[in-house]
This record gives sequence, structure tokens and C-alpha cells, in this order.
Amino acid sequence: MTSTNSQSASYEFTTLNCIPGNLVVNDTTIQILDLPGIVEGAANGKGRGKQVIGVARNSDCILMMIDAKKSHVMKEKLTEELYKCGIRLNEEPVDIIFVKKKEGGIKITSTVQLQHCSQSIVKKVLQNHKIHHAEILFREDVTIEQFIDVIQGNRKYLPCLFIYNKIDNTNLEECDRLSNLSHSIVCSVKKKWNINLLKDSIWYKV
Repeated sequence: MTSTNSQSASYEFTTLNCIPGNLVVNDTTIQILDLPGIVEGAANGKGRGKQVIGVARNSDCILMMIDAKKSHVMKEKLTEELYKCGIRLNEEPVDIIFVKKKEGGIKITSTVQLQHCSQSIVKKVLQNHKIHHAEILFREDVTIEQFIDVIQGNRKYLPCLFIYNKIDNTNLEECDRLSNLSHSIVCSVKKKWNINLLKDSIWYKV
């Protein structure tokens, strides 16, 4: 999709360094960074994982390239590694006002009925994070994990396009299933199938 050559082969992990390229769509230039693949354990630094994820964290959008024949396993593991590093894909920050105080204890209010975050659980989470004075206003029903994201304050919410490549190696039923998944597109880089649609999808995602 760009004028930059990036090594590719029939085996995994052919990209060893970050390779930038420019994609021109609708008279606009979008810089695409071809990053080395990440392996299980990347969040803990395995295989230069933290460096790669650090670059991804500072991007405007993530394009997750997935082998269509390994779609479920690859998507799940890659998403998990990014999640462990505080990257939330295709999510929006929840509507919670959280303010630390120097005194006054813990004050919890809510404008909605909370199904998952009782006051006792919220106070326990705050205690575990050594927060003893704060005001929290819930304006959305959230999970405990989402509340923890708020108090830690270092999460990155990024749009992600899941690109299922090598569809020429799958059957029509599987191709149809993948194409109907949210935030997803199917293609074959080798046979140049759906490349124009992929460019348009990147444009709308960014």
C-alpha cells in the first residue's frame, strides 16, 4: 500500500525493525509503521515486546495483521498482550469522575444503578491502591476492571482494525464469518484482494 518495501516471507517474524511507510488516501498522507511481531509474554519484555508495544501505544490507530487460518488464537493473544500494557482496543474511557483528596475520607456517589461496583468493593480497591481520600462519581455502570483503569490513569484507548490476511487459504464460510466481525476486514496481500477496501477502511478508522 506504500512505496516502502518491507520484507515478507511464508514464515513468521520476518520484520525485525520498525519500517515506516506513507499511505496516500483522499489526498492525505497517513504514516504506517510496520512493527515486528509480538509474541506471548511481550508485555513482560519478551522478544523486544515492550519496545514494540511502546511504539503502538503512541500511535493514532492500530492495524492488527492476523493470519486468517489462525484468526482466533492470534487475535486473542495479541489483544491480551496489549491489554496487559494498558492499551484498550476499540473502547472509550468510562464516565467516572475520580478526584484524589488530602483529607475527608472516601465519598462515593452515583447517577446510575451500579451492578458490579458496590461501595464495599470500591473501597477495597482503593485501599489496595493506598488511596484513602477521594471523591468518586459514577455516571456509568462499569466493571471493577474499568474502575481500576480509571484510578490508575495510564490507560490508552485506541481504535483498532483487525486485518485478516491470507484469505486465499481459507474457505468461503470462514471468510464470510471473519468479514462480519466488528472492526474487521479480510484480504489477501499476495493476490491483492480487497486492498482498495483496506485503504478505505484505514482512512475511516483513523
